[in-house]
Amino acid sequence: MLIGDLATMAAALFAGAAIYVNIAEQPARLELDAAALLKEWKPSYAKASIMQASLAVISGVLGLIAFYLTSDWRWIVGAVLILANWPYTLFVIAPVNNQLKTTAPDRADAATRSLVEQWGRLHAVRSLLGVAATLVFVWASN
Repeated sequence: MLIGDLATMAAALFAGAAIYVNIAEQPARLELDAAALLKEWKPSYAKASIMQASLAVISGVLGLIAFYLTSDWRWIVGAVLILANWPYTLFVIAPVNNQLKTTAPDRADAATRSLVEQWGRLHAVRSLLGVAATLVFVWASN
């Protein structure tokens, strides 16, 4: 079913982008000094958040449509998993994001580095939600 395939593809793209951040971008930025890592984090976060938020919504909506068309409960589980990134980001990660966004790079220090490290650990949950949604969607497709 095309709708389900598109939901799966969007979830996989979300998961891949999130994993890339955790295994490549975050470790690379942590090699920088506090000011440079914050300068890198700010535009990276701004651009990635738009892409990942869009992919989560697209995947979730398509998963809900697939559920509507098939009445297969697995589609709604996958949709809930991928859409869970929104409240998780808004209520758990946003306080850290807001602290980082309001810190001037010339004021970055060890506490800033600690916040970026915390952000990376919190972001890993987004990767897990993306992978879980993708796997459920693949299961529902079979």
